[in-house]
Amino acid sequence: MVLSLGPMPLANALLSADELGEVEPRYALDLAFCRACALVQITETVSPEALFREYLYFSSFSDTMLRHARSLVDRLITERGLTPDSRVIELASNDGYLLQYYKQRGIPVLGIEPAVNVAQAARRERGIPTLTEFFGLELARRLSGEAQQADVIHAHNVLAHVADLNGFVAGLGELLRPGGVAVIEVPYVREMIKRRAFDTIYHEHLCYFSLVSLERLFARHRLLIEHVEQVEIHGGSLRLFVGRPGDAVSVRESVAELREQERAWGADRVAAYEGFGREAATLRSSLLALLRDLKAQGRRIAGYGAAAKGTVLLNYAGLGPDTLEFVADRNPHKHGRYVPGVRVPIRPAEALLEKQPDYALLLAWNLAGEVLEQQAEYRRRGGRFIVPIPELRIT
Repeated sequence: MVLSLGPMPLANALLSADELGEVEPRYALDLAFCRACALVQITETVSPEALFREYLYFSSFSDTMLRHARSLVDRLITERGLTPDSRVIELASNDGYLLQYYKQRGIPVLGIEPAVNVAQAARRERGIPTLTEFFGLELARRLSGEAQQADVIHAHNVLAHVADLNGFVAGLGELLRPGGVAVIEVPYVREMIKRRAFDTIYHEHLCYFSLVSLERLFARHRLLIEHVEQVEIHGGSLRLFVGRPGDAVSVRESVAELREQERAWGADRVAAYEGFGREAATLRSSLLALLRDLKAQGRRIAGYGAAAKGTVLLNYAGLGPDTLEFVADRNPHKHGRYVPGVRVPIRPAEALLEKQPDYALLLAWNLAGEVLEQQAEYRRRGGRFIVPIPELRIT
């Protein structure tokens, strides 16, 4: 066992006012290390139907995500020589935030998104053809049989959500055209440990990957990581470029370099993860002490960013309406709802200026640069942000 966060509600199961009288289901949230495969993973799997069929995370509400997507699309169109004869598929395509940029360039796209409400937004607002299904080998074979193989497959922040990893990865191989590439982004476990980002652990995230664990997974299905990059998105992620060895794929030096870094760090040894639980407990104690002091001084405090990581942090620290007046968020689909477990009300982002609390606890700390820029007027009026991770600070 690496870390135990205790019984936790589902991080994205935001409550409506009518649900406040109901008892929320809670599930153990424990993180463990597998000595056999070097995979860091939680110990309890919640049904994907419960987690993903109705979803309130829309990628397009983050300017950071949109910039990230647009730059990657522009790069791949150039590097891969994509044309209107090409095809791009994204797995867990959300509201079409990424595929829209291919569509604007005349490249055929297909989204696969199991959340019905999010897929509807992709089709309605951006004209992205989207299947509302869970991806796996069976769906890949069906699409392949319909001549819908892809030159580029995107799978961003979805691999960690998948219970059947082997079926998902086998499906990637089935759906790639000869010479095609799968571009996969996953939060990087080494950065999670380094940044003390325990709040990125929740029931949707079953696995926390290192390169060594990913190489073993893809090799099992005759796929090869040809290039790897470290990117800042989501608090530190790996971006993998994956192809088939039979397509004359050449492995770039980046893979060997990161493999050596992980060997030195000990990514395949439990010792690298020991102490993570103590770091999380220390950070929680420091945050609680700060908030107690501010409340004792009569300061008013809100939260910012009704993200899944916010649910985890607030429940782990036991922070509810007695501490936070509300949580502000840009996503209108979340307004009028309540943070699971602690039941803090969620308000529009404009509430920061309307209510002008003295401090705002930045729950979406991974988007600190974006949020601080957007909330410049709140700060100009004297409001200050508390950034809890990776180091507790006030700005």
